[in-house]
Amino acid sequence: MRILLAEDDQVLADGLSRSLRGAGYAVDHVATGGEADTALTAQPYDLVILDLGLPVMPGLDVLKRLRARNDAAPVLILTAADSVEQRVRGLDLGADDFMAKPFALSELEARVRALVRRRMGTGSSQLRCGPLSFDQVSRTAFLDDQLLELSAREVGLLEVLLQRMGRLVSKEQIVDHLCEWGDEISLNAIEVYVHRLRRKLEGAQIRIVTVRGLGYCLERPPEATAPA
Repeated sequence: MRILLAEDDQVLADGLSRSLRGAGYAVDHVATGGEADTALTAQPYDLVILDLGLPVMPGLDVLKRLRARNDAAPVLILTAADSVEQRVRGLDLGADDFMAKPFALSELEARVRALVRRRMGTGSSQLRCGPLSFDQVSRTAFLDDQLLELSAREVGLLEVLLQRMGRLVSKEQIVDHLCEWGDEISLNAIEVYVHRLRRKLEGAQIRIVTVRGLGYCLERPPEATAPA
């Protein structure tokens, strides 16, 4: 899960980044509206946390330009002013949620999880594939009710495959999901992570199919396949 945090208060941005990374998210931080607009133009994000009072370009303008590009990434707006007018304008421009400063980090994390679930079309934090389950809140996976020991990269890989179960996921999409700015993961490293995850799922009839030159697909379990 990759998040863009657009916040010009460095102390707040550092705290939010640490909290979100501790929860298992990849976080890119920008401090101006111009940088946010550039980042959102160049890179797809799973979620945007957007301060309204950004220098160079106001947060509402960043949001307006994002939606004009038909980008449906969930947007959580942050503002120092608990103004009804600002909330209404932000929601009318396409924001998904709104938080007034100051706020509790635990509440922000809960709202992030809710927005992610809404985007995935599920009201639950649980992702399932046959005997495999993954909790997006605790970021833990269980196979036949037994805890799977996974590295942070393997957790991120499993999450993106489960979120797109039955659909092709390219190596580039996996890299975008796992990495934040400053991280470097080669496409060959993705093959290694997939190999390790496959080994940990052996014997469970859960298949990660390689489509040569294109990417990977986590097959839906037989019981979840709709009849012809």
